Parts: sequence; structure tokens; C-alpha cells
Amino acid sequence: MKNISDLMGIREGVRVVDATLRDGGLVNDFRFTDEFARKLYRTNIEAGIDCMEVGYKASKKLFDVDKFGKWKFCDDDELAKVLGDNSDGKIMLAAMADVGRCDYKDDIIEKGNSPLDVIRVACYVNQIAGAVDMIEDAKKKGYTVTCNIMAISTAQEGDVRVALEMLGNSPVDVIYIVDSFGSLYPEQIARIAALYKEYADKYSKKLGIHAHNNQQLAFANTIEALGDGVDWLDGTYSGMGRGAGNCYIESLLGLLRNPKYSIYPAIRFVEEEMPGLRKAGAVWGWDLQYLVTGIMNQHPRAAIAFTKDKRHDYSEFYKDMFSHE
Repeated sequence: MKNISDLMGIREGVRVVDATLRDGGLVNDFRFTDEFARKLYRTNIEAGIDCMEVGYKASKKLFDVDKFGKWKFCDDDELAKVLGDNSDGKIMLAAMADVGRCDYKDDIIEKGNSPLDVIRVACYVNQIAGAVDMIEDAKKKGYTVTCNIMAISTAQEGDVRVALEMLGNSPVDVIYIVDSFGSLYPEQIARIAALYKEYADKYSKKLGIHAHNNQQLAFANTIEALGDGVDWLDGTYSGMGRGAGNCYIESLLGLLRNPKYSIYPAIRFVEEEMPGLRKAGAVWGWDLQYLVTGIMNQHPRAAIAFTKDKRHDYSEFYKDMFSHE
């Protein structure tokens, strides 16, 4: 990792990505109000955020539209009604498309007819072939395209190398390190970033990071990745996201010294908007049950169920998880 003085300088390639509507949507079934989304959009522009992820391009054949809010599906017409056509170019708009959960050939339309600028293809390491097909489709339609390789902490290095080689030969623009289970430590991030950078440099790709906070390391891991040459940095307001949540975007804005970013609009938004989500029943954030799944490098679904049941018997949860390891 570079020394701290290097981090405090301005690196023009850095992009801050707000994933509140997408990862945060996993907490409340994407039932954000239009006014919340508009205020978030305006806040991101005021704060200098580079890209706003507005949700998923999920298949309406696989997911019941009555069980989720509009941000689960990100219909282009609906996006335009709420956020406008985004033609002023003040911020990039992105949507995530999961391999196997998206009717991408039909639902992702030509960029010229969509408010979206970026398609973020998400996959597991064994789904790279499917991801490449989606990447090629989105690129032909005119989008900037990222690939988020999920659950990288469970993958074998040989498989990761094969995946990175395939992505290197694809038209993808940004390859993401994703700590899905919040199990990684900064020294592991450094080694993973070095591996990814080997292929990024070879094929002229950018790198990104999406960190989860199960061990309260999302910000630390993002700082580490930044120092290791990773440019696209994900965060959410108040860390809102599945389970323990994500890197706090407020923390990122406090770290970066580029005058294009301003933390005040973010602080104001958190003050005015985030308590209302919690009051309405949205639950996220670090707790001991997420620490346990993070330490064990396990999907947080058991911890999410523990939280939903309003349990507080952390020691029993710990014993139960380790008895099934």
C-alpha cells in the first residue's frame, strides 16, 4: 500500500459510486419513495458523487413486481419520470444486472433511449461466461460496463485468474473486488488488488471495490484498495445495505481531498432522510451476529434471520454457527 501522503493527494481517476438505492433496497424491498430518490439524486450531484446506482434490472418473470418497489426493476420510463432524463451529464446513473436473474436482451435497451449510463453485471466466479455475454450486449448498446465478481473470499485463486483473463478479453470497463461476506481484512484486500491489477494493467481495465461491514472493515478495506490503485469506490449513505451494510459514503467523502467532493450535502441528507427509513422499519448495520458470519466467511443470511427475529442471544448464535461449520 502507498503511504498516507499519497492517499491524501488528488487522483483524477477516482470515482465515488453511491449504491444506496440498490444495496439499501435489499433492506426495504426497494420501497423508496420518489421524493427520497429525487432528494438522493440532488444530494449526490451537490456532493460531487460520480455515479449513482439506482437499483437492479431484475427479471419480472422471476420476481413478483407486487412484492418489490420500482427500484428492483428500474424501468427506463419510470426512472425518467422520477429522476429526469439525466441529459445534463452531472452524474452517471447505473443499474445492476445479475447473471441468471435479468432478461438483459430485452430489458436493457439502447443507451440512447435510457437515462442509464452504466450497467453493473454481477456474477459469481463460475458464471463468468454468462457475465461476458451480458457485458458484450451492454457494451454494444452503448453503456459503460462493470463486472462485480461476488463472494470473492470463497473463490480459489486459479478460478479467479481464469475469470480475470476472460474479463480482460471482454469489453468490460471496470472489474470489481466484492467482499460479499465482509470477511476480508486489509492485508487480504492488498493481495487481491495486486492479483486483479495484474490483469487490469495487462488489458487496460479499471478496478473497483464494493465492501461489506460485517467486521467493521468496509471503510478500512476501501482505503486499502484505494492505496493499491483501485479507482471506483462504492459506498452508501449511513452504510445502508444488506445485513451489516456497506462502506459509509460520508467516510469516503471525508477521506478524499479532491475539491470536487463536498461532505456537507451528505451530512445534511443523512440527518434529514435516514432516520425516517429506520423509523419505517428498515434495519441494517453492524452487530455481533454479522461479526460471526464475517469471521466464518459465511453468507449473512443466518445473521439476517437472527436480526429479523429480534434475537439477542449472541453466544447461542455463535455456538450454533460453529456447530454447523
